[in-house]
Amino acid sequence: MPFLRIKTRRALLTVSAAAVLWGSFGGAAFGTAVHPGTGDKGLSVRGNRVGARAEAAAGGIIAARQELYDQMSATTNIPWYRLAAIDQYERTIAKKGKSETGAPVRLIGIAVPEPVWCGPLNPDQEDTSPSSISFFSGFGRDGSGDGKADPGNDIDALYSMAVYLAKYGNSASDFGIAVWEYYHNGRASQRIDQFAKLYRHFGRLDLSGSAFPLPLGSTYSYRSTWGSGRSWGGARIHEGTDLFTPHGVTVRSTCYGVVETKGWNRYGGWRIGIRDIENRYHYYAHLSGFDKSLSAGDIVMPGQQIGWAGSSGYGKPGTQGKFPPHLHYGIYKDRGLTEWAFDPYPLLKQWENAERKALKKKR
Repeated sequence: MPFLRIKTRRALLTVSAAAVLWGSFGGAAFGTAVHPGTGDKGLSVRGNRVGARAEAAAGGIIAARQELYDQMSATTNIPWYRLAAIDQYERTIAKKGKSETGAPVRLIGIAVPEPVWCGPLNPDQEDTSPSSISFFSGFGRDGSGDGKADPGNDIDALYSMAVYLAKYGNSASDFGIAVWEYYHNGRASQRIDQFAKLYRHFGRLDLSGSAFPLPLGSTYSYRSTWGSGRSWGGARIHEGTDLFTPHGVTVRSTCYGVVETKGWNRYGGWRIGIRDIENRYHYYAHLSGFDKSLSAGDIVMPGQQIGWAGSSGYGKPGTQGKFPPHLHYGIYKDRGLTEWAFDPYPLLKQWENAERKALKKKR
């Protein structure tokens, strides 16, 4: 089995990626036997046919991804949270594909375009030969040790990305440059940096917790106000839900996330925006003020205080009182090229009910 060499700024790491990864996962990682000569491509069985145990629960899939990131990090010296951040970004902008069983088609979401994988001048845009791909300066590498550089093989896709990142070095700035050179998209660079920051801070992949934006013991009322007309700022629809509550009631983060924006908006007044790991932007507007401990780039958790409800907005900075105090809560989904709003009301009801049930259990 050939040895795979990756040059970093610190040292020349020589290690058999296939041996490390296969020894850790083998065929038993998902309770699935892999037999040579049956057409299964090394560890691609992980991604292309997620085993029965991983299909049983999302937790199994998350654990499998984490193990894969950890082993790839050990092999290539690229921190796991950077690999996970790129993979998660790719997953959030991809079209949702399903297998016949309803499970995700791929364990790893990294999808490299054929001209990039094989090389733009490669006459065979379905080439899987590592030698010819390398000859045409393609991106693809063989990480699973089966002699093929297959973009549909999760190990090959993740390993190829790790090799690419290693060319630039291991510092945070090196990572930022590598991401920019790959995507040439400022939004993609920002998202991946945010995701890496979240994964590194919490040390885990599962960041799915949530909270209702107002304390359940406070006085509030809300209904679906999505699509309603607006009274200020011209013809535009209402992209969110208004939660009416007394002035000064605590406003809380609904998610694990990174503070992306904080300050004044002439429509939303004092507002704060938080990006979560699913590439959703949570927008809190008309605040009376912010928690002074928070700044753009800070990490927040579900239920954490971020500000207080108010009636700011519809004018120059400091404008107050043009409407009753309330929290405007909106949520937006980034799909790579566009970011669009969707009705947050169903999620608000779900979070409210879940928190009430949790409180009852504690009592």
